[in-house]
Amino acid sequence: MSKYIKSKKYDGVQHYIKADGTKSYYVRYKDEYGMAQAIDVAIKMQEFIEWYKKEHKNIHPVELAARVHVYFVGIHPFIDGNGRTSRLLMNLELIKHGYPPAIIKVEDRLQYYKALDTAHTTQNYEPFFELISKVVQESFEPYFYVLGID
Repeated sequence: MSKYIKSKKYDGVQHYIKADGTKSYYVRYKDEYGMAQAIDVAIKMQEFIEWYKKEHKNIHPVELAARVHVYFVGIHPFIDGNGRTSRLLMNLELIKHGYPPAIIKVEDRLQYYKALDTAHTTQNYEPFFELISKVVQESFEPYFYVLGID
């Protein structure tokens, strides 16, 4: 297991740096965010799949992708890689519906973490949905440029 050196808390977001200095991590504490305990992960994943089967046709594709992201990362089924996996699932949903992948830019990362935290701690998903919607719109820009569309 890698050792971490505690860094600073920026705007309410706790950052950690790997002991060798190669990568920083945003770390959330499970008790504060209500993530599933290990014994509940299988049940929570089943609930997630059932929710998806029931709701995926009733929600706009961009909102669905954002909800998939929030739901999955809230379960936190893996020791590492939950954020990456949830972003992959979100982008899979977007691509399945003809949208470009949502790429969170470095300058949007803090807003992304805050919006995700808000969704998990207060059940207010609007800031996260708005951010993902904005990011998806921005993801169309290279296509518009190539097509000569302003």
